Amino acid sequence: MNQPIDRRTLLRSSAALAASLSAPALSLAQTTPAGPPVAPVKPVTEDLFGTKVTDPYRWMEAEGPEWKAYVQGQAAYAKAMLDAIPGRDALIAQVSHYTGAVVVVSAVQVGGDYIFTQVRPADAETFKLYVRKGLQGQDRLLLDPDTYATKGSHASLDWWAASPDGSHVVFGTSPGGSEKSTARILVTETGQLLPETIDRTEDASPSWAEDGSGFFYNRLQAGVADDSTDKYKDSAAWFHRLNTDPVADAKVLWKGSSPVVGMTDVDFPIVQATAGSPLAVAAVVSGVQNELGLYVSDVAAAAHGQPAWRQVALPADKVTGIAVRGDEMFLLSHAGASHYQVLKASAAQPSVAQARVVVPQSAAVIRSLAAARDGVYIQELNAGLGGLRRLGYDGRVTTIALPFAGSIDALYTDTLHDGAWFLLQGWVRPTVLCHVGADGVVTQTDIAPQPPIDVALYASEELLAPARDGAKIPLSVIYKKGFKRDGSAPLLLWAYGAYGITEDPSFIARWLPLLDLGGVFALAHVRGGGELGEDWHLAGQKLTKANTWRDDIDCAEFLIRERFTSPNKLAIMGGSAGGITVGRFMTERPDLAAVVFDLVGVSNPMRSEFSPNGPPNIPEFGSVTTPDGFKALREMDAYQHVRDGMKYPSVLLTTGLNDPRVSSWEPTKMTARLQAANASRNPIILRVETDAGHGIGSTRGQRDRETGDELAFMLWRTGDPRYQPKH
Repeated sequence: MNQPIDRRTLLRSSAALAASLSAPALSLAQTTPAGPPVAPVKPVTEDLFGTKVTDPYRWMEAEGPEWKAYVQGQAAYAKAMLDAIPGRDALIAQVSHYTGAVVVVSAVQVGGDYIFTQVRPADAETFKLYVRKGLQGQDRLLLDPDTYATKGSHASLDWWAASPDGSHVVFGTSPGGSEKSTARILVTETGQLLPETIDRTEDASPSWAEDGSGFFYNRLQAGVADDSTDKYKDSAAWFHRLNTDPVADAKVLWKGSSPVVGMTDVDFPIVQATAGSPLAVAAVVSGVQNELGLYVSDVAAAAHGQPAWRQVALPADKVTGIAVRGDEMFLLSHAGASHYQVLKASAAQPSVAQARVVVPQSAAVIRSLAAARDGVYIQELNAGLGGLRRLGYDGRVTTIALPFAGSIDALYTDTLHDGAWFLLQGWVRPTVLCHVGADGVVTQTDIAPQPPIDVALYASEELLAPARDGAKIPLSVIYKKGFKRDGSAPLLLWAYGAYGITEDPSFIARWLPLLDLGGVFALAHVRGGGELGEDWHLAGQKLTKANTWRDDIDCAEFLIRERFTSPNKLAIMGGSAGGITVGRFMTERPDLAAVVFDLVGVSNPMRSEFSPNGPPNIPEFGSVTTPDGFKALREMDAYQHVRDGMKYPSVLLTTGLNDPRVSSWEPTKMTARLQAANASRNPIILRVETDAGHGIGSTRGQRDRETGDELAFMLWRTGDPRYQPKH
């Protein structure tokens, strides 16, 4: 997809620049275990900046045979506990009923006369790639990742990009949710594959040359083990020409290749071309850091491996995105503008220092830019709702009227066509795929038909919860109409809060069974996210990270005061980096919630940087090798804050053994520590998926079963009499 470079599209949701771990094949025992296995304690003590830190389960990080046996025992125990909950299977079926009714569109692109869409059809398990000629054409299945599945596993479509004329598509698939992509190229008209394949393309970010002769892409270095911390170091940008052996690909950018481009070993070089422009843009992505290093060169020279790079911006310039049209460059920056502003530069004077402001910051937070033939489209977020504006090449800015209030996602444009494509949805409004033309009129397409779900039964509201320091935390609350605020409802509170990622409204089909049972779903937009701009992000990062989980605690107390729920009915949930949020919520206030869901969660951040995906995450969380980094990481480390003899709530942790983002030893260590320390009779269980990773690339069925298990566990532990096991 020849789209603008935007850090938020390069930062894959939850944790960036994944690593891929090989998964042992676990055979879960059929007999019901009497209890969870007890992990041996083998303490390791370190002196870090004058503080002694003891780790009782460091041995698990090797993920050796003893660990594998332990995980197998935990998986069997969790399965037995969940299987015993009456009504669990009916909940799974109800979740599947709702999710199967929804056609999910996740991406769109235009190439020539073709419209390509990534869609999970109704009742389908995986996302597939479809193509049609013109908006009135008929969809044709172009690529089904199931073709690449092996026995006992599944395959997922990780990424794809069509050539400017739509004649070819390059795509990546991976097995078992591992995100370990292999690139292939198909012919759109026939569906036939070209002979070449390219491995090590997990973060390929492909971009086609205007003539469709080939594409730029990123490739990981060869010869590095999947479990090595070097896995994502020293990647390079290449150019591949169709129908040639990848061995002959031109190497375009790598560490040390240019005296102008400064790179470290964890930087990812991404090169993109734009139709109608002589410029190739190189973005140097420093791990999960949002700010980019940007450089330009003649695109033809770059494609031959002979670029002459000129500097546009360094990370210190706080530029997070760029869109190109001809000789013009439009930069998204938060330098002196927490809500972001748009700058304009030219190929003649490409430096950000010579750029001028063309769209100043406003009350809305600018999320991304995308250049079309008729202008630059600006995606925004204002008070939790999405907005869209167009910056004409004459300098005029116009606001695009949306069909309904909701969030915008998957914004796509290209410089060969007028207008923009985007997805629009709300908490209780299913997704529609929209197109806005040069006249500013938005058309809702038929590509995402509305599901047969009576969404009028449900309601949502946006509230502000007071934080202890006076900040106002945006809080989204969703329930079934007729809900009574008397404190008796089970409430599931989700929070994330990292990387400046925003938790935008999205149709929560899989949580409708909770609402149907009289429950509430709430989402706390805690600091560390980007809902209120870059300042909101920085207020929940490194040494300020405590604001993230304390915002979540303050939102929980607000919901209890406002009688949405009560402590014995409250469940908190977080995943990936959100594991820090819920883990420290639980260890700081174990009395406040009845249930904790820690999903593929970062639980031991003091050790995370020694996992394959650890080094790229240092910009967000810090490093234990520095005094401030150690202080911040120790404070956010839930594993290190578990206390012996404490009465902890009921806890369900999860891991996927192919997880490339949060190594499975993190939730495993957290499970062992909680089970050993807990003085209550509340269950603490680890749910294990053997054919999944971080959840990205999981099948619908896998996600449905997990959601059903979570709902059943929550309703059991919050006292619903219909879900109480006999024993």
